[in-house]
Amino acid sequence: MDISMLYHASAETKNLMDEIVVQAQSGDKEAFGVIFEQHHRFIFKFIYAMLGDHALAEELTQETFLGAYKNLHSLREEAALKTWLCSIAKNTVYKSFRSRKKEGKQSDEEVETLDLVDYKNPAPDERFLNKELNSRIGLALANLDEDKRVVFILKEIQQLSYNEIAEITGDAIPKLKTDLFRAKAKMRTMLQPYLEVEK
Repeated sequence: MDISMLYHASAETKNLMDEIVVQAQSGDKEAFGVIFEQHHRFIFKFIYAMLGDHALAEELTQETFLGAYKNLHSLREEAALKTWLCSIAKNTVYKSFRSRKKEGKQSDEEVETLDLVDYKNPAPDERFLNKELNSRIGLALANLDEDKRVVFILKEIQQLSYNEIAEITGDAIPKLKTDLFRAKAKMRTMLQPYLEVEK
């Protein structure tokens, strides 16, 4: 497929999604179901990486889409659906952080092994190393403050642009770049012992 065909395919997909959003805003539940199907995995992965708790991530993903459904009228035509959903997810996660801190439930020990490293049919020893690396990444992420964790996940794991992340977080791009630099430095320090063993 050449570039022009890719461009037209992409434009058609965007136009179709725009139509689906309009239908959903008019109360079409099936249209909103399409939005959920298209985006729930991305939103779940973001929330899971933020929290390290599979069951809670599932719950907050549902809460995110419930909030999106109730506030779909506020989605501006020029706003990207994915970043709008991610903004709701971020606010839902922050609300959960505050609630869990008040209840004294937040602890590094609660972080599960995150399935963040992609691998296909690895040998048993490779599977163990990937599981161990995921576990250490999860613990390292849990030790970042919320702003740095968000930008690290959205940039390094979700592969969003700085413009998209700025739209989600409301932060200026220079701040995002500084937060990412510091997050990477801290992650590198925390993962260094493991990376040295890997060598």
